[in-house]
Amino acid sequence: MSVTKATTIQGQINEITSELLTAADHLKDLTAAVSIFGSARIRSDSPYYTKTQEISGLLARAGFNVISGGGPGIMEAANKGCHEAGGTSIGLNIELPHEQKDNRYQTDSLYFKYFVSRKTTFFMNSAGYIIMPGGFGTLDEMFEALTLIQTGKASKAPVVFVGSEFWQGLMDWIRNQLVVNKLISEHDLDLFIVEDDPHKVVEHIQARHQQYALDASCVGLC
Repeated sequence: MSVTKATTIQGQINEITSELLTAADHLKDLTAAVSIFGSARIRSDSPYYTKTQEISGLLARAGFNVISGGGPGIMEAANKGCHEAGGTSIGLNIELPHEQKDNRYQTDSLYFKYFVSRKTTFFMNSAGYIIMPGGFGTLDEMFEALTLIQTGKASKAPVVFVGSEFWQGLMDWIRNQLVVNKLISEHDLDLFIVEDDPHKVVEHIQARHQQYALDASCVGLC
């Protein structure tokens, strides 16, 4: 490895480490936060935007904080619903040459140059995940969350896909390809649900959050 390449890599490692430490310190007192993933390209007149805003507001009123990517589209709806309901609305903003523009509904804002430190911050601070329609970025975040939970590298947390019509093709593919070909286990399907009703989404998040918290407190005792 050349000296120049090694220096560049070390510089990136230092920047990523700095971003992680800054985020960890900033969010050290955060509890009961739910991350909402979804596309920056969804317009404010979309039913998905409206539903995201409603879900986020319900979460805030149920005592949860909400984390989004801090940008427009679904991220804005997530922050807006929480903010208007009086909750703590957190944005993990990423530096991008296009699409990303901070929304104004963030109680707390953090800024990242690297996706790896941003995603790690999501997973270190989330007690639940809501997956709204989105593109490559949403799929990346969603599959990493499921992988970390499946492998025990992240704490157990409820995962809810919202938008059954949008997600049906993926659900069929997971069952017909991943399960049938034994690339995942049948019980891995229990890691998530698909639900369109905002109230039922939040009820599921609440129930699983309480269950997992009880399970954690009972380790070695119950």
